Amino acid sequence: MTHPFEIGLETSLPAGPEQVWEAIATGPGIDSWFMGRNQVEPHEGGTAAMETGGRRAEALITAYEPAKRFATRTPTSEDGRFMAFEYLIEGREGGSTVLRVVHSGMLGDDWQDEYDALRRGWPFHLGTLHEYLTYFPGRTAVPVFAAAPTALAPQEIRAALARGLSIPAPVAVGARAQAGPAGLPPLDGEVTRADDERFEVRTADGIYTFHQGPGIALMFHHLFGPGTDGAEGAWQRWLAALLT
Repeated sequence: MTHPFEIGLETSLPAGPEQVWEAIATGPGIDSWFMGRNQVEPHEGGTAAMETGGRRAEALITAYEPAKRFATRTPTSEDGRFMAFEYLIEGREGGSTVLRVVHSGMLGDDWQDEYDALRRGWPFHLGTLHEYLTYFPGRTAVPVFAAAPTALAPQEIRAALARGLSIPAPVAVGARAQAGPAGLPPLDGEVTRADDERFEVRTADGIYTFHQGPGIALMFHHLFGPGTDGAEGAWQRWLAALLT
């Protein structure tokens, strides 16, 4: 049985409507704060696609009004599930913008767990968008995704991530983070946001997100600097070795 849901959020962003549009309605822009590698056909009726961990998901663009409104909807599956996303942009005085996001659709039998995960995740994603527009305006990132299954409990995963980044436990905003995945420039930054499931580290050239869940560790990074060749493989190896 499917269950309808809707999540609505609003955030103020330190950028004009055109900059926000580039961030939420173009492939390179979405790559710089959200998940996966993204492609967007710039017209209503086009396709918006996201590839994460070798899996590709596509959605129909149902609204395309530059600097005003962008909306997509995934196909309806055989069991009636689908997801729809709507972004509404409103410019404000002083060069800021209010972004309203509505995520709706139909979820499956385990809808409560899915809904809770979405409800908790969206504020963090919008926080990353704010970080992107504040600290990396006009730049685009190379997205990095890594995942490692593990028998460790979520809090054990978090403790391992903290050790691997030389962060004192418990992870707290303001803590320094350092790591050196083989073949990449060293990571040297600061924890800028943290909740019970994930934390974010910002450096001069990147935004790094580390997420622990039941039986799995995930990373969603956005790299703005040089030396990104092979970054996804290097972080995947780093994560797997950390949890072995």
